[in-house]
Amino acid sequence: MHVYRFLEAEGYLYAVRLKANAILHGKIEHLLTRPVGRPPKKPIVLYHSFRYQAASWEKPRRVVAKVEWHAGELFPRVGFIVTYFRWKSSHVVKSYNKRGTAEQWIKEGKYALKWTRLSCHDFVDNQVRLQLFALAYNLGNFLRHLALPKSVKKWSLRTLRAKVIKIGAKVVRHSRYVVFQMAEVAVPRRPFREILDQIGRLRARPELARAG
Repeated sequence: MHVYRFLEAEGYLYAVRLKANAILHGKIEHLLTRPVGRPPKKPIVLYHSFRYQAASWEKPRRVVAKVEWHAGELFPRVGFIVTYFRWKSSHVVKSYNKRGTAEQWIKEGKYALKWTRLSCHDFVDNQVRLQLFALAYNLGNFLRHLALPKSVKKWSLRTLRAKVIKIGAKVVRHSRYVVFQMAEVAVPRRPFREILDQIGRLRARPELARAG
């Protein structure tokens, strides 16, 4: 498949779900016999790694199989993953299972930043625009993980955008001080001060900056 070839040529590591077939099941036939004895409460999980070449592939690739025997079930649950990782089979499956978290991040960026709105006519222009959206997402994510106090540590990026970043404010200047009149949706004064203090701590100390 062209996708696998491209990822491998660029040096990307991947783990992709593979549809089961008779050949794949034949590779793990030795794991499809029910274990002897009374089944435990926890599932019995078995892994197997082997080389496999589909008809549309130009070369064999590594496939990791996961077989789960659950108490009260007659047949095992079987899944196959084609991968470019060299990790242990269990680690490959664990990494693949985190895809749900990655999908949530993508969904968060979609709704918080609207990064699917690529209205430019040229592909290159849309590519640059998407990269800018990704940069904005990373900056917001850094702010969330490095500068938010514990009381609001679990805020979503949409909440952070609405309450801290994209809010209305009026600046009133006096001779000795400056007043920011924030919109009602903004965070209260104390958490806002804690956020500013956290950001201030991220700055390099002057002596370290000069040494660098």
